[in-house]
Amino acid sequence: MKSEPVPDIRPVTLETILVVDDNAMVLKVVVEALRHAHFQVLSADNGPDAIELAKDTEGRIDLLLSDIDMPQMSGPDLGLMLKRTRPDLHVMLMSGGATGNLLVLNYGWAFIQKPFVSAQLVQMILEVLRSPDRSQPGGQKFDSRKDIR
Repeated sequence: MKSEPVPDIRPVTLETILVVDDNAMVLKVVVEALRHAHFQVLSADNGPDAIELAKDTEGRIDLLLSDIDMPQMSGPDLGLMLKRTRPDLHVMLMSGGATGNLLVLNYGWAFIQKPFVSAQLVQMILEVLRSPDRSQPGGQKFDSRKDIR
């Protein structure tokens, strides 16, 4: 993932993004890029911590940006759990592996392939936030061991 300066084109917003990734370097770069783009950012390095953080956050969380394949809890499972208590939450998943696009289509969520540049990430998040939620609550349970063909 490349860390490039994101053009400072947005005023401070009330949009809050919850970023979850078990790779500390990816988490740091993504959080910095989103803060530079004037989002309010919450972050966690695993699903259970993200759930606790969401419970402790009184305000709105507009978007979950999560890695797909993480220990303890997958990104899709995290998205499903958070949408139970925050049904207006947009979900966007990211992955450096090949499992991403097909699984995300099943849930109706946005997907970005790693590595990406910061400006690309910010632009995609803005598009997701402006779009109606297309979540599919009946999406199949994520299993990273499945062989997708």
